[in-house]
Amino acid sequence: MNEKEAECPGQIELSGVYTAYMGAEYPVIRDLSLSIKKGEFVIVGGPNGAGKTTLLETMNGMLPITYGSAKAFGIDVVKNPVEVRKKMGYVVQSFAFDPLTPFTVENVVMMGRYGILGCFKKPAEEDYSLSESAMKMLGLEDLAQKTIGTLSGGQQQKVLIAQNLAKNPGVMLLDEPFSNLDICTREFVSGVLEKISKEGCTVVMVSHAFDALPGGDLRIISMDGGSITLDEHCDSSEVEDKMRKMSGLT
Repeated sequence: MNEKEAECPGQIELSGVYTAYMGAEYPVIRDLSLSIKKGEFVIVGGPNGAGKTTLLETMNGMLPITYGSAKAFGIDVVKNPVEVRKKMGYVVQSFAFDPLTPFTVENVVMMGRYGILGCFKKPAEEDYSLSESAMKMLGLEDLAQKTIGTLSGGQQQKVLIAQNLAKNPGVMLLDEPFSNLDICTREFVSGVLEKISKEGCTVVMVSHAFDALPGGDLRIISMDGGSITLDEHCDSSEVEDKMRKMSGLT
């Protein structure tokens, strides 16, 4: 552990954070404090507009913090957002490629490494190895030479997850990663996420789907109105019931 990491007791630390989109009259996230430890598997739920996506974008420095402090890996997210994002994977919600997009699956997964290398460095053997390993983990080897635009929405989603895994991230942020996946593929992807979590990668996943979660103890966070309304550990079998109760659906 280096000095920067030693400064921060959690892998992600938010303290009294307010986050607002440019031009917005009011902040989306309000006085939010949160500590997430290395290797935790965190499910974030809540109604539409609760601030779930904003929370992910705050963690990786994509949105400016108007008040409060945020650290990831002991690094100040406000001062060094690019350095933070190099260490994080972020799978956005419902991204779709144009059918005519010329890049192959192999190209798109490799882009995860280019984000770390920068524009003018050639990939080394390690970069190709990490990219190939990520494709193999998501079962994409047979699609490597297919153009991304010709794939189904579920296949594209798996490619984007592989792209972020190729970064070898310390934290993996996912926004509704199950939205384009059937139940069998959800279970497969959930198994991949459980595996990397057990290997030390922190997983923070926004989701409305709770039918294909890893077994055992999970941390659940429910949000509403830009604030955390529930933060506790429970068995995976209890997640859906607890989230629905917090959303007033039962």
